[in-house]
Amino acid sequence: MDETTPSVGPAQAASSPYRRAAWALLALLALAAVGYGIWWWQFRDTLRYITAPVTRGDIVRSINMTGALNPVVTAQVGSYVSGNIKSWSCNYNTVVKRGQSCAIIDPLPFQVVVDEDAADLRSSRAQLVKDKAATANAQLVYTRDKKLREQGIVSQETLDSDKATLDQDTAQVALDEASIAQKEAVLHAAQVNLGYTNIVSPVDGMVITRYIDVGQTVVSSLQSSTLFLIGQDMSKMQVDTNVSEADVGEVHDGQRSYFTVQAYPTRTFEGKVRQIRRGPITVQNVVTYDVVVDVDNKDMALYPGMTADAHIVTAERNNVLRVPLPATRFVPEGLAGRGRGAGDRRAGAGEPGGGLRARGASGSASGSASPRAPRGEGGPRAGGPRPDGPRAGGLRNFARLWVMRQGTLVPVRVTTGLDDGTLIEVSSDELKVGDQVIVNAVRPNAPRPQAGGNERPPGTNPARGGGGGFRF
Repeated sequence: MDETTPSVGPAQAASSPYRRAAWALLALLALAAVGYGIWWWQFRDTLRYITAPVTRGDIVRSINMTGALNPVVTAQVGSYVSGNIKSWSCNYNTVVKRGQSCAIIDPLPFQVVVDEDAADLRSSRAQLVKDKAATANAQLVYTRDKKLREQGIVSQETLDSDKATLDQDTAQVALDEASIAQKEAVLHAAQVNLGYTNIVSPVDGMVITRYIDVGQTVVSSLQSSTLFLIGQDMSKMQVDTNVSEADVGEVHDGQRSYFTVQAYPTRTFEGKVRQIRRGPITVQNVVTYDVVVDVDNKDMALYPGMTADAHIVTAERNNVLRVPLPATRFVPEGLAGRGRGAGDRRAGAGEPGGGLRARGASGSASGSASPRAPRGEGGPRAGGPRPDGPRAGGLRNFARLWVMRQGTLVPVRVTTGLDDGTLIEVSSDELKVGDQVIVNAVRPNAPRPQAGGNERPPGTNPARGGGGGFRF
């Protein structure tokens, strides 16, 4: 072997396969990166449609408000007399009957007055007996002297004196009778006050609140002191709600209502509107009206004073086709600038070949409707077709939906009805349960608009209130 030829050691010979493998791996990664870049460049601006299924069910429009639970009839049991509480027998939650004794005010001072008035009455009655006897004697003297005068035995002066005595005794008897009547009235008043020391329930019901205790002094003035608060027939209660002046026109007697309370978050209670009180309630220039909802409380689950999250159903449709409300406002990107009329002429509902090929559409469907947007206290008031509700006068509107069928957008003309702010009632012979309607179109890789910018997502029409996702 030539001395100038370099020798290859065992370590160098062993490292050659590893180097080749590393270079091959780097080459594969480079090819993958180039392929992904080409794919991203080609599909970065692909328009993708968000769909939701057509369903069948109920549409319920309601007015939302809060209220307080109260007994239908509440009795404030008070005292007409002043004194110290000697005892009480009705406590919280005690079921009472009408006339049942609940408390006793110390009756001793009132009993003393009754005894005094009774003694005075007995004295007057004795005086009446005495005066009646004197009157009877005067009558005998006058009758005898009158006969003697006819015989000329007694003088006329004696007869006149007898007559005057008789008249005085008769008047005294009448005075005694009047005095007895007066003292009987005084005695009766004292007995009434004595009776008021026994505090009784005026109604059948349940004691909600007890305000007294033994030894407490009750002072009766122009307004009697409240000792107990009793709710009559707690098996029936009412919800006093405050409905805004903008919504009260949709409320009528007999409408169905439902509500929940924090004590039973998973339970829904049913009720019915009984009365709309026309007296306005103004708080910080906000005018509301008290709407009374009757509630059945046979199981005594509801307590007075509970806060109720109430809903009054103003309109409802049962077993109808429903689609998300944004589906009635969607306009494909190619037709957005031409308005609804141009779109109808170009691709009218039911026209052959009226569909639009979805460019690069993924075909993925989203079955969830967009969240309900707030409208104050009672559902939407603006945006979208007007429903066939109480204020619509029975008129129905029309809209155009875009249905995804085999990768093609097909327009379907529908008749719209009631909406609840999330779903809207539709009817059409070309629409069936399970059809996928377009509710929005997005570009996944498109840059989001800056705050205050004029950019808007595709498929929205600024003239119709679109932009910024789903708007209700």
